[in-house]
Amino acid sequence: MHRRRPTATALSCTVVVAAALTSCTGTGDDDPTVDTLRVEVVTTHPHDSSAFTQGLEIDDGELLEGTGIEGASRVSARNLVDGSERVRVDLPDDMFGEGITVAGDTVWQLTWRDGVAFARDRGSLTEQRRVSYTGEGWGLCAQPDRLVMSDGSADLVFRDLGSFEEIGRVTVRRGGREVPRLNELECTDDGAVYANVWKSDEIVRIDPESGRVTAVVDAAELAGRIPADERAGIDVLNGIAHIPGTDRFLLTGKYWPVLFEVRFVQ
Repeated sequence: MHRRRPTATALSCTVVVAAALTSCTGTGDDDPTVDTLRVEVVTTHPHDSSAFTQGLEIDDGELLEGTGIEGASRVSARNLVDGSERVRVDLPDDMFGEGITVAGDTVWQLTWRDGVAFARDRGSLTEQRRVSYTGEGWGLCAQPDRLVMSDGSADLVFRDLGSFEEIGRVTVRRGGREVPRLNELECTDDGAVYANVWKSDEIVRIDPESGRVTAVVDAAELAGRIPADERAGIDVLNGIAHIPGTDRFLLTGKYWPVLFEVRFVQ
């Protein structure tokens, strides 16, 4: 999520806000059943610093990205190796784009408060149809039999791959305490769901069947690795894409000039 480019004061308070969120969500609780992980940076790649990143996914050798902000929301696909952009489609100027995911031949794209999900052709990214939903749209990822969506709460909402109808939901908890503000999502082949926790530097790994947090990843070091002369105006960590067939992920943030290729390690 969201919403606007932060002020200098807001950026200076990031650590304080993240600490407060950790306290109230329970993601900082000392729970021996939850793995505590950190990021190991393998390499870095350029990233469009004008992108207010909302959704990030790798599919068939391409990096797909959805961005937000009214008048600047879009979805694009670029070559994973050389970074060249193959296609980009803008949203209507009055809509605020959110998470994206690939489900077969369809790219689903959420909007924040517009109550609209776009079903797009995977190849051209052109709009095929729109469906309506209630509440806010934040993050989205796909499992073989369903879509998984976040809406800013502590819930994961399960939706039908074709119709987008809600088919279930689960509340995410750690140590019995809810973990709200789940944002960008990534579904991995082992059945786990990874989620950014908005306004924090943490990523949680979730068992979507039970809603239990099984690991917390501390990614706080990444923003500090951005060159100092390119750090002004960056927003929060947001964007997770698993690299298929590997133990690595691409991570970025809103207006970040860098994609970090990382492993999650102890």
